This record gives sequence, structure tokens and C-alpha cells, in this order.
Amino acid sequence: MELWPQPLSQTKGASLLGYARVSTDDQRLDMQFDALTRAACTQVYYDHGVSGAKAARPGLDELLDALQAGDTLVVYKMDRLGRSVLHLADLLTRLDKDGVHFCSLTEGINTATPGGKLVFHIFAAIAEFHRDLIRENTRNGLAAARTRGARLGRPPKLSVEDVVEAHRLLHQEGWSVASLLERFEVSESTLLRGLRRLV
Repeated sequence: MELWPQPLSQTKGASLLGYARVSTDDQRLDMQFDALTRAACTQVYYDHGVSGAKAARPGLDELLDALQAGDTLVVYKMDRLGRSVLHLADLLTRLDKDGVHFCSLTEGINTATPGGKLVFHIFAAIAEFHRDLIRENTRNGLAAARTRGARLGRPPKLSVEDVVEAHRLLHQEGWSVASLLERFEVSESTLLRGLRRLV
């Protein structure tokens, strides 16, 4: 049961924009649409039959392009937005940088409130912590493999640090894939393969 059965309040001139997602074609969006409508979202973007693990989600991408400072992104549940803890943390960090509020009806999170603002800071810390773990685990894994005498082959075109930074730029800073390809001088398949290792 969502905590906001009645419309959310909003700043004058700002919009409440909803996002809904289901993973398979046979699932229905009705419950999420109903909750977002009751929360007074002026428009609801959605992805139907799109797994959270997919790199491209057209509805979410369109929503992120439409959001303006002062707007609120509303979801029925947090897991509808992010495909992993790192992805969710990066998206929330990006919203905070862009001056966009976030509201999850089921979890009772609303960053337009003083208590809710803490959520942005927690998720920013989680994102950084998760990146540090990825770097450390990769370094330790490679060192252990070398100790066992394993042949590691040639190094990948993108280092772990490069992949972690590309993920941050894509999801926190809103860089396009084309910009990342130019920045790291790799093919799209190499970049996407690296990013998939993080989720």
C-alpha cells in the first residue's frame, strides 16, 4: 500500500512526473499507473516488457530528458527505477545534482522534505562505496590469479577504473554513449560489455 493515496504537493511551476516499469510483456502496469495518477503526476513515462537489467530503457531516458530543476520524479517502488543498487544510487545522485526531487510511494521516501533529503546523501555514499568495492575486489582477484600462476592474457581495452568512471558519467552526469566512446576511444560493444560487468 502506498503512503500517498492523495496527491503530492509541489512547487509552483514544477511538475510531478511518474515512471512505471514491468519486466515482461505479460505483466500489467495498471497498479503503478493508478498509484501515480492518485499522486497527481501530470505525465507518466513507462517501459513495458523491459527488464531492469537492460542498458537502454526508452521511457526512462525520455523522462530523464524531460525533468527540470524543481520537478519531482515519482515511482510506485524504488526497484522500478534502478536495475541495481549502483544504478539506483547513480540515478538519485544525478537527480540531486539536477535539482530534481524523488518520491517513492511504497517506501515513503520524498526528498522534497527535510528528512527525505538525507536519502540523496546516503545513496551518493553508497554509490562511491560500491565503486571502491568493485575496484578492490577486481585488484584482489587479479592478484590472487597471478599468485596461482594463472595466465591473464592481454589487459582489456577498458581498465576497471575506466569502466567505473564511464558508469558514473553515464548515470550520474548524463553523458551520452557517443560521448563516452569518444572519451575512452573504444567501440560501443567494448563499452557496453564493460558496463554490463558492473550490474
